[in-house]
Amino acid sequence: MMMDEPEAPRVYRGLALNEVAREDLDLYAVVDLEERIEQLEAEISRTRAAIDKKRNGRAAADAFFSLGGN
Repeated sequence: MMMDEPEAPRVYRGLALNEVAREDLDLYAVVDLEERIEQLEAEISRTRAAIDKKRNGRAAADAFFSLGGN
């Protein structure tokens, strides 16, 4: 009988972001910091898109269910 592999520890939400926020920026060159800003701005855009998608989905569900309530 083969034993199950242990599961990897669950990564907590926001853990990666917290680790990035604690990095020592003095170690980076200006070009590296500019690239970091570009990557963070891309992540902000991705996060805003996820928020919009969730809000739109919620609004559509609210509108659907409010039709039956009137």
